[in-house]
Amino acid sequence: MLRWPSTLRWRLTLWYTALLGAPLIALAIGYYFLFARTLAARTDNFIGDALTAFSRELIAERRASLGPVPAIRSTVDEVRFRDLHIAVLDSARNVVAMTPLPAAELRANANEQASFAALVGPITRAGLADTVARTVRGRAGDYRVIARPVELADNRFELTGTYSLHDIESVLGGIRHTFAVLIPLLLVCAATGGWFLATRSLAPLSAMAARAEEISATNLRERLPVWGGQELAGLARVVNDLLARLEQSFTQQRRFMADASHELRTPTAILRTEADVTLAQEHRSEAEYRASMMIIRDAARRLTRIVDDLFLLARADSGSVAARREPLYLEELVYDATRSVRPLADSRNVRVELGEVIEAPFAGDADLLGRLLLNLLDNAIKHSPAGGVVAVDMARRNGAYAISVVDAGPGVPAEDRERIFERFVRLEPTRDPDSPRPSGAGLGLAISRRIAEAHGGALALVDSRPGRTEFRITLPVG
Repeated sequence: MLRWPSTLRWRLTLWYTALLGAPLIALAIGYYFLFARTLAARTDNFIGDALTAFSRELIAERRASLGPVPAIRSTVDEVRFRDLHIAVLDSARNVVAMTPLPAAELRANANEQASFAALVGPITRAGLADTVARTVRGRAGDYRVIARPVELADNRFELTGTYSLHDIESVLGGIRHTFAVLIPLLLVCAATGGWFLATRSLAPLSAMAARAEEISATNLRERLPVWGGQELAGLARVVNDLLARLEQSFTQQRRFMADASHELRTPTAILRTEADVTLAQEHRSEAEYRASMMIIRDAARRLTRIVDDLFLLARADSGSVAARREPLYLEELVYDATRSVRPLADSRNVRVELGEVIEAPFAGDADLLGRLLLNLLDNAIKHSPAGGVVAVDMARRNGAYAISVVDAGPGVPAEDRERIFERFVRLEPTRDPDSPRPSGAGLGLAISRRIAEAHGGALALVDSRPGRTEFRITLPVG
């Protein structure tokens, strides 16, 4: 069983050959039948014109002779047409007079009357009411026979003209032979040209494939060659853009692993060091053990928080974080969050003010949304100067709930306003060099943005300048 080629080059070659060959074959067949029909029509016209001329001459001879039979025989002897056999039959279907049959037919059958009867007998035997034209097969080939009635002196005769189709068959056979040779030759040329064009057209793809095979995780900076026309060049650009995104993603993953390792190293080092120091002495007082365990507890909490944040981000990256859709009121989450951070704000001499709050029914995950608000408030309190104010407001704008958290910190530089949402990014020294470095792994804003996006909303830094920094949560209504 023939199978469709698996390579694109062969498929393009076959399609090109088929699309060129099918119209060519159809055109050749159409021209052949048109030519054959034209030759048949010209043959019928020739026989018909000859019989008409013969009839006129017969009528003229009838007027000049004593009877119709002598007039017929005289006309048959005097009027001859090349390659046309003419015969006149009486009402009893007997031959009155006729020109000699074609030599080839006589060679096939020496009896002239039998040969004539074999050719025109089936036509004349049925009787004629009008002109009849048929193609009959003789012993020496095909013949075109036309018979028509003739009236002479109230006597009915039948006039027949027989023309050999040997020459026409020879011409048509030559045409068929020519087509049988030329069409396969043209198809071979088309297939060769199609193969050449397909190879040349697919050369850029081959170059791209070879280059792509050389690219791995260690050399993602390499790019595919951009050439080969608008379509293939566009494909190369799309793949290069994909490689650029992959390179960026790999770079982020490497940086993420390095940053995560760095952040995890500190609490694990504290745990190991404190345990070693504690176990270095055989006897310690209860106060010393309690102090040591508190240090270990704090380091373990920090380690747990970092691991939980990394786990949440990993789930978000894989698309497996699905926020629960439970009915809740956002204003209640805002009240709870502001109450929860007041002890932290008091310890830093920062005041948390709750401004306008609206009724905001919503369907979402209360735990994740609460974590989002706590992250923003914690970030605002840590970056606010002593005596500063953190303001929280709610509003409804353009079919969405907007929750704003504003602090009085030094602001975020313009070039870092999007970078702060990346993982492990902390700008504390640039924002306030005199303030102590806040704790945390730099994951809060990254997690907060992913939580907002999981609820169909967004988190953005809408304003930042010395003395005012505003983060805004936008969540859809309904």
